[in-house]
Parts: sequence; structure tokens; C-alpha cells
Amino acid sequence: MELILVRHGLPEKVVRQDGGAADPNLSEQGHHQAQRVAEYLCSEPISRLYSSPMRRAMQTAEPLAALMDLSIELRDGVAEYDQDSSEYIPVEQLKQENYEAWLKLMQGEMTIDFSAFAERVIHSLEAIVSENRGKTVAVTCHGGVVNVWAAHVLKMPLGMFFNPYYTSVSRFRAASTGEKSIITLNERFHVRDEL
Repeated sequence: MELILVRHGLPEKVVRQDGGAADPNLSEQGHHQAQRVAEYLCSEPISRLYSSPMRRAMQTAEPLAALMDLSIELRDGVAEYDQDSSEYIPVEQLKQENYEAWLKLMQGEMTIDFSAFAERVIHSLEAIVSENRGKTVAVTCHGGVVNVWAAHVLKMPLGMFFNPYYTSVSRFRAASTGEKSIITLNERFHVRDEL
């Protein structure tokens, strides 16, 4: 089967003072990116569309669901590691506003239990793979999720090792015998004019 992971589009910056989860919506540019990735993928034989329950991922899935007449199936297991955080600052903006915090993020210094996050992601994506033998499915998710799954497939230490672009497409193949491989990582052809 082919598993297509799509990182969400560019979200808005959200900082909540009440301590609630930020869970931002897509920005105007993010909605535009979501439409473009939908048009890019709509000729693929995608039979099921899954999404993280976080707004930025669900809103990224919506144009593809509409173009391909698919329902969006939510999976809590592919939510991002920051799902309970009271702030979300797009990584490029974080670099400009707080370089030290950005550098720590890029070096993998996090205040969360990353191993528990990775275990949750792998368990959820393995379940999607096993439910869809011989099919092509897409999952709109997050940069951390893409990193964990790619590292899992490559049998690398589980961590953040690259920065997927907004609405980038990463493709994986999973054989019924259990072998997994990477087809592509971080496809950005549909948004190349933004690079």
C-alpha cells in the first residue's frame, strides 16, 4: 500500500493567555496551499483520507476531500506533539522573534515526552497501514509526525531530523510482509513559487 503524509498549510500565530490549547486555523496563505496540494493530489488513486483532529490539519484536508468526494476520518494518534500548547508560532516567525527558542526546537530540545509522542504516531500509522492493504491513502498531519514516521521507516533514532515544508507530500510504501520504504520526502512542486 502507499501512505501519503501531507503536512498542513501555514497556520496563523496564536498565543492564548488563558492556558487553553492554541490549535490555530490556517492563514490565508495556508488555505491557498491546501487548495494547491489538493489539486496536485486529486489524480492519485486515494481511497481514504485521514487527518489529525487539529484545525490546521483538518482545514488542509478539506479541499482534497471536496475534490475527491472523500470523507475526512479523524485520527487522534497523528496529532502534533504541541496539541496542548497554549501557543503556536510558525517556525519561520519563531526564528525571527526568538532565535534561541527556534534553535532549541531545531536541535530537538523539547519539553514534551517525545518517545511517548513517537510511540503514539507509529501505533496510529501502523494501524492505518494494516487497515488499507493494497490501497493508497492520504493523511494530513504535522511536521513532527512526518519526521517520526520517516525515521521509523529508515530505522533511525526517532526525532526531528528535517523540516517539512507547508503542504509538502511525503510518500511511503508498506508491503503486506511488513517491509516499509520511502518513495519521496518533502515534495513541494505544487508550491515551488513560494520557495
